[in-house]
Amino acid sequence: MKISVLGAGAWGASLAKVLHENSHDVTLWDINAALLAELKQGHSERLLPGVKLPVDWRTETDFETAVAGRECLVLAIPSQFFRDVAVKLKGHPGIFVSVTKGIEFETGETMSRILRGQTSVDKIAALSGPSFAREVALGIPTTVVCASENPVTATRVQGLFHRPEFRIYRSTDILGVEYGGALKNVIAVGAGVSDGLGYGDNTKAGLVTRALSEMRRLGVACGAQAETFSGLSGLGDLMLTCFSRQSRNRDLGERLGRGESMETIQASHPKLAEGYPTARSAHRLAKDKKVPTPIMDEVHAMLYEGKNPKLAVRDLISRAFKAED
Repeated sequence: MKISVLGAGAWGASLAKVLHENSHDVTLWDINAALLAELKQGHSERLLPGVKLPVDWRTETDFETAVAGRECLVLAIPSQFFRDVAVKLKGHPGIFVSVTKGIEFETGETMSRILRGQTSVDKIAALSGPSFAREVALGIPTTVVCASENPVTATRVQGLFHRPEFRIYRSTDILGVEYGGALKNVIAVGAGVSDGLGYGDNTKAGLVTRALSEMRRLGVACGAQAETFSGLSGLGDLMLTCFSRQSRNRDLGERLGRGESMETIQASHPKLAEGYPTARSAHRLAKDKKVPTPIMDEVHAMLYEGKNPKLAVRDLISRAFKAED
């Protein structure tokens, strides 16, 4: 199949490598010509250290050339810029696969909802789950889920990506898959704060368990199915991102917990982890839906209001008694 991957970050490049290895005709697009030139050399120690990359895949900086005649478009665009790219695709006849984990701040929409304004819902899919880009690119066994409201589209995308070391499950709950993949990044920041404060396994296990209830509650209020949050894009991705030292979201939180300010963190890493913008979007969405999300509220307060991490933990623990849900 003729496929273009839009966005040549680590995740986009890794998935392009998977598709290339499956013998598809792959074009990798990005506005950053230097980045594409680096990827054409067969390696990128900055993006995917230790990974051998193809040298015969096509790269393209011209958007119209990249998408023309493509049967499938894989969108690996940061959530803040996703709509800007999506609107350029209006009327494109191909299948759209979003691999971006985020929520638009202004609307509370997931990426598939943004794509609905550009094409038929039957042609939209989302791919998500516990998957670090480098491990996928190295061929380390990984399992994710592909979701689409159209089972035929989900099955087709499943076949595009499936490899012996990259197993793809199917789902029709695209909203559940997307909200799970996005909201877990916010929780991972909180898990990192716990690590930075020097708390133990008891603390993190409790935080992750209660956070899963929050994710489910908010997702259901937005139209998702509750059971999806117990799957790969919910619990699976939540565990990976909260516990792994590879997680950029967890690392962001750990630095906060150690006492660094957001100004200092942002100065050293101008491109912050996805949990940073998503915390703002999730906070607004929860207020709009009138859904209680105490953990995500405290993460938002630490990131955007300068709240002291120890005070945030104290306020969480000292809330009124309630039954477990």
